[in-house]
Amino acid sequence: MASGLFDTPAPDVSRPVAGDADRYRALPPTVVPAVVLAVLSPLALLDWWLALVPLGALLAGAIGWRAIAARPEDYTGRPLAIGATLVAAVALVAGLAWQARVYAAELPEGFERIDYGALQPLPGDPPHMIPDSARALDGRDVLLKGYMYPGKQQRGIVQFVLVRDQGDCCFGGNPKITDRVLVQLADPVGTPFTPKLCKVAGRFSVRPTGTTALEGGVFYHLENATLR
Repeated sequence: MASGLFDTPAPDVSRPVAGDADRYRALPPTVVPAVVLAVLSPLALLDWWLALVPLGALLAGAIGWRAIAARPEDYTGRPLAIGATLVAAVALVAGLAWQARVYAAELPEGFERIDYGALQPLPGDPPHMIPDSARALDGRDVLLKGYMYPGKQQRGIVQFVLVRDQGDCCFGGNPKITDRVLVQLADPVGTPFTPKLCKVAGRFSVRPTGTTALEGGVFYHLENATLR
């Protein structure tokens, strides 16, 4: 029978009505950063502080995962959140394990680690005073980290001044005398100049000496030294 002009048409049962399953669901705001940081997580193998990259991925992934679990009707992307979290966790563990191995391997047998804090006078003492903590190291084999003070020679360097930080060595500063260590390498071939952090192992001695590299000379020496 023909339908009239104002008759209501029968519903088309062949087309399913859109329900909750067809609703648009967004990614939680932290999932994309989690994926990006997870991709960058192997950087943790390069240095301790870069462990912050997988740590950030773990945090962002966990927040995204939790948001999806709490509001599945609004959010999607659970596989991405889980994958980013797992990749970041593996990279974090691998990075920390590798850095711990490097840290242990850089110290030669029979040597001890020291830092520039042991070479500084006590608060209230004159700035040019050699502290007892430095004198106690005289004649001992140590590992010290610092930066090469730049000079005119760029290659075949067998003697250089090791300073505490890059502010002293790279921007024209005059480092404190207690922040200077004169290094004499055991290798006669020497080493090229580098602006990177140096790990130097050698026999420590306290012996005030003049040097053309810096006004005022040095108090401290590392002799028969090697770069680690």
